Amino acid sequence: MISKLCSNRSVSRYVRAAALATLWGFTIVPTCLAGDAPGWMHALVSAPLPAHDEKTDAVLLLHDEIVNVQSPDKIKTVVREAYKILRPSGREYGDVIVSFHQQQKVNGLHGWCIPAQGKDYEVKDKDAVEVSLPKVEGSELVSDVKSKFLRIPAADPGNIVGYEYELEEQPYALQDVWYIQKVIPVRESHYRLVLPPGWEFKATWLNLPESKPLQSGNEWQWSVSDIKAALPEEEMPPWQTVAGQMAISFIPSGGAAGKSFSNWQQMGSWYADLTQGRHEPSPEIKQKVASLTGANTLTLAKMQAIATFVQKEIRYVAIELGIGGWQPHTAKDVFSWRYGDCKDKATLLSAMLQEIGIGSFYVVIHAKRGAVTLDTQPRVGVFNHAIVAIRLPDGLKDESLRAVVNHPTLGRLLFFDPTNELTPLGEIGGYLQDNLGLLVTPGGGELVKLPRQASETNSILRTAKLKLAPDGTLSGDFDEIRMGDRAADQRAMLRSVTKDTDRIKPIEQLLSHSISKFQITHASLGNLQHTAQPFEYHYSIVAPGYAKTAGDLLLVRPRVVGIKSSAVLETQEPRQFPVVFEGPAKDSDTFEIAVPTGYEVDDLPPPVNADYPFASYHSKTEFTGGTLRYTRTYELKEFSVPLNRIEDLKKFYRIVNGDERNTAVLRPIAN
Repeated sequence: MISKLCSNRSVSRYVRAAALATLWGFTIVPTCLAGDAPGWMHALVSAPLPAHDEKTDAVLLLHDEIVNVQSPDKIKTVVREAYKILRPSGREYGDVIVSFHQQQKVNGLHGWCIPAQGKDYEVKDKDAVEVSLPKVEGSELVSDVKSKFLRIPAADPGNIVGYEYELEEQPYALQDVWYIQKVIPVRESHYRLVLPPGWEFKATWLNLPESKPLQSGNEWQWSVSDIKAALPEEEMPPWQTVAGQMAISFIPSGGAAGKSFSNWQQMGSWYADLTQGRHEPSPEIKQKVASLTGANTLTLAKMQAIATFVQKEIRYVAIELGIGGWQPHTAKDVFSWRYGDCKDKATLLSAMLQEIGIGSFYVVIHAKRGAVTLDTQPRVGVFNHAIVAIRLPDGLKDESLRAVVNHPTLGRLLFFDPTNELTPLGEIGGYLQDNLGLLVTPGGGELVKLPRQASETNSILRTAKLKLAPDGTLSGDFDEIRMGDRAADQRAMLRSVTKDTDRIKPIEQLLSHSISKFQITHASLGNLQHTAQPFEYHYSIVAPGYAKTAGDLLLVRPRVVGIKSSAVLETQEPRQFPVVFEGPAKDSDTFEIAVPTGYEVDDLPPPVNADYPFASYHSKTEFTGGTLRYTRTYELKEFSVPLNRIEDLKKFYRIVNGDERNTAVLRPIAN
C-alpha cells in the first residue's frame, strides 16, 4: 500500500546482516587468514569501554569517517569501525554490509578480529559476497542497489572486530549524514570533511549538542565521545528523528546550484526540474479520461473516477535505476505499461486530472509520520514516498473531502495518495495526517503540514445482542462498522483471501484475545471492495463457560470483546522516547446481555471516566429489564504523547485495563 519515492540511497552502512543472509538464502564461510590487524585497531585493545550495563551486546569503540569531496561529481569516503563483543548475541557485529548503487563503487573492504587470546584473523575484499537487495512486498521490482557482505570470523565475547572500506561516488546530491548514536554505546566517533578550495558546508545537529570542528585549511574534523545507546522502544518515533546525528550539505564556490541545496525552496526546484514534462497527457490518456468521465456531469464524480482508475488499475511496480530512484517515468509510459511506483502513479494522476481542468502538485513525503521535522535539513534521503496535492476548484465542497488545507496562495488543496488502494479520494491514512511533506510547485518547494482528520473518521462501532444461559454459556450476534484506517487495515488483510474459512480469521483473532472458548456459528462481510463505504463484519458466536460460577453466583464480564489497554509502558526501564499512535481514532462498544431468568444483579462495575489531553475513556454498566448493558467509548485525540506525560498515559492504560477486567455479579432471586 505504501510505496517508495526512490531506492533508499541513505541506507545505513551498518545494517544488521545476519537477517539479510537468511533472506538471500546463503551461508558465508570466509577464508580465515592469520594477519595482523591494523594499528588503529590495536590502539583500542586497552581502551576503556563506554558506560554500559550487563545487557549490552557490544560497544562501538571507534567510528572514523573521512569524506573527501573532490568535485561536484566525485566524492571518496573512507570508513573505519571497531566493536568489542560483550555477549554471544553481539556476534552480529561481525557481519558487515555496505550498500551501494550504480553511481558508487566499494573499494578495499577488509575485516579483522583481535581475539582476547591468540593471533589476529583477517578477511579481505575477495571474501565478500556481492548481492542485490531481496524483493519483498512493497519494495522495488528492479533496483540498482546492491550490497557487499563480509563476515568477520571469531566475533566472540571478549574479542574486537573491525573493518574498513572506501566508497567512491558520483553523487546525485551533495549531502551526507553522520550517524553518531547507535543502539549500543559509542566510545568515540570522528567525521573529517575535505572540501575543494572555495567550497562551504552547512551542518545541522539533531538530538545531540553541537560539536564545533577543528579546522586546518580545507579540512574540518568533528569528534564526539561517550555517546549512550538509544535503545529501540515499542511505539517510538522514527529512528532518524530521535538518534543523534549531523546532517551536512556541501556548497560549491559561487553558491548552491544543481546538486546542492540548503533550503526547502531549492530542494523543490531540484525535484521540479526532475519532473519537468513528465505529466504531459498522451492521446491514449486523453481518450481514457473521456471514457472514464463522459457519463459524469459533476466535477467531483469525474475526479473520483480518475482516482479509482489510478489506484486500482495501475499496479505498484517499481523499476528504479540510477536517477530513476527519484525521477518519475512519463505519464505516457505509466499508462501504457499499466504499472509504476508511487511517483509514477502521482504523475499519471496529475496528467489525467489536467484533462478535466484540475491542477495538482507533487508532494514528496516520508511514509512514516514524524520522520521529517521542522529541524530536518533539506536532503534527498529524508523522503521515501510521493503523493499529490489537488487544487480544488472554487465552489467544489463536499463532506467527503476531509484531507483539505487552505494554502495562502494556491487555495484549497486536497491531499491524496494514489498508491493507497484502500483509502478513497477525499481522505488520507493516519500515516500522512499531521505529517510534513515537500509541496513542489513551479516556484520551488515548501514544507507543508498535511491535515488531520477528525477521530470519528477512523472508528469502530461495535454492537452486540447476547444471551447468557444459567450454565454460563454466552451466545448472540455482533455487528461492526469500521471506517478510515480501521476499515483499510481489515481490507488489506482480506483482499488476497479466497477461501471463506480464511475470511473469518480476523474475527477469530479478535475473539481469542478476550474469550477463552468460543465457536463462530455465522460470519459475513460487507463492503469489502467498496472502499468509499464503511467496512462491516457480522458474526454470531457461542462461548461455553463465559460466565464463571462462585457458589450460586454468576460472574460476568460486561466488556465481551475488544482490548483497548496496552502494556507498552509496563517495563522496568524508564521510557526514552515519546509514544506514537497511528493516528486519532474513536471506537465505541455496546454489549447487551440478557441474563438468565431467575437472576438479578448483586453488584455492577462502577462507571469509568478518564479524560486526558491525548485520550479519553468512558464506560458504564447498567441493568434494566433483565438485561445487562455495557457501553464505552475510547478516543485517541493526539498523534503522540511526550515524555513529560508518559506517567499519565501509563495511568490511563491501567484505568482502561481495570475496566476491561471488571465483572458484574448475578445472584439467584430469592423466593
